[in-house]
Amino acid sequence: MDWSNCTSIGLVFILTFLYILKMGGFWNNHRRKNFPPGPRALPIIGNLHLFDLKRPYRTYLQLSKVYGPVFSVQMGQRKIVVISGYKTVKEALVNHADAFAERPKIPIFEDLTKGNGIVFAHGENWKVMRRFTLTTLRDFGMGKRAIEDRIVEEYGYLADIIGSQEGKPFDFSKIINSAVANIIVSILLGNRFDYKDSRFMRLLQLTNENMRLAGKPLVTMYNIFPYLGFLLRANKNLLQNREEFLDYIQVTFVEHLKTLDKNFQRSFIDAFLVKQQEEKSTTNGYFHNDNLLSLVSNLFIAGVETISTTLNWSFLLMLKYPEIQRKVQEEIEQVIGSNPPRIEHRTQMPYTDAVIHEIQRFANILPLDLPHETAADVTLNGYFIPKGTYIIPLLTSVLQDKSQWEKPDVFYPEHFLDANGKFVKKDAFMPFSAGRRICAGETLAKMELFLFFTSLLQKFTFHPPPGVSISDLDLSPAISFNVIPKPYKMCAVTRS
Repeated sequence: MDWSNCTSIGLVFILTFLYILKMGGFWNNHRRKNFPPGPRALPIIGNLHLFDLKRPYRTYLQLSKVYGPVFSVQMGQRKIVVISGYKTVKEALVNHADAFAERPKIPIFEDLTKGNGIVFAHGENWKVMRRFTLTTLRDFGMGKRAIEDRIVEEYGYLADIIGSQEGKPFDFSKIINSAVANIIVSILLGNRFDYKDSRFMRLLQLTNENMRLAGKPLVTMYNIFPYLGFLLRANKNLLQNREEFLDYIQVTFVEHLKTLDKNFQRSFIDAFLVKQQEEKSTTNGYFHNDNLLSLVSNLFIAGVETISTTLNWSFLLMLKYPEIQRKVQEEIEQVIGSNPPRIEHRTQMPYTDAVIHEIQRFANILPLDLPHETAADVTLNGYFIPKGTYIIPLLTSVLQDKSQWEKPDVFYPEHFLDANGKFVKKDAFMPFSAGRRICAGETLAKMELFLFFTSLLQKFTFHPPPGVSISDLDLSPAISFNVIPKPYKMCAVTRS
């Protein structure tokens, strides 16, 4: 284990021991018969010594090979149950959806959201916010022609920026980040930003930085030993960035209040503010400002990071596999020609659709899913899991399940094609998770991925920079809360 970025284990041990003495008792919970098996835990640190804190999903994968598809680990004082493999994850999240529908209270995310919003919300608040979010996103065009038109319009700005590079090497990540962000911003705020707008660039910088910080070993240590927060500085930067982000959102919705018209709602924020006014007479209000701030923050981060990260992987993989890039372009020429791509084309383009799905499977950008918690006692694979247990659905084990995928470790679009070249849906394709906590923006994400990917490959051919060979392209991920590619540059040549 790499402790170079962590407080010394001796200090963690001593302070934790003092804390346990203060709190009294240790390992009193989860001694019930038939609790999932796992590695023997050391006093105080549990199984922490076994983990690669930079890429913990790799440790969980190794442990699943030893202990099976349902096993437990001890992280500090907390027992965690890990579920792995397609059949078991589906059994838990889909067949026992209600029992696995809660979120645990994770120190850093409690600090950031206070249980508000949707992603890390709990109980009835989560249900109310999710219902409102899904309804409002649909009202503002998610999955409909209106949002499709916005994506096509945004592609025009994106293509101009890429074309202006004149075939010279450039960093794709910041440009695609801006384009993707403008789609969710247009829903949340009712307008788009110029890519050089200083406020817009700062919001994206704060979002990207917090995703990287949230994946740092120091933050993992803080979540395991939150009473050591005064020693672990990474979370202070996270909180400062959050405050700056929320300050901007606060100003924005105050401005919206000045011109609010419930009969002409311009954005997601307007819809929330109208509900807030309607709810003033009720006693158990959910539409308060803290929920609005967290909700907008959740949707902005999720709407930017997941899609832009996937598109970042998309073009790195097209550089790595130019023959696949050519086959996609051939299908674009046959089906679309020079017309703008539209969602209706997707069913006519099985190879392109398969490539996009395989990018999501292979990129595996959220290998641990977001953690769940049991809302009730439940039995899974013969093991008893009590209410309130921290659950990790190991999505990487689903997307790489050897029983479901012919070549799980290889980028292989044929995973989604039959012998006749027709697109095949796969139940084990779960990049958006599954069950009650499935990604609320899945429909929007699928639309953006298809339209941005096909539009860019219709107009440009992408190459590595001069002097960089295909074998030089590194597919190993950088350290972040999600799995992002290491920084790379590419050249875009306009197709005739």
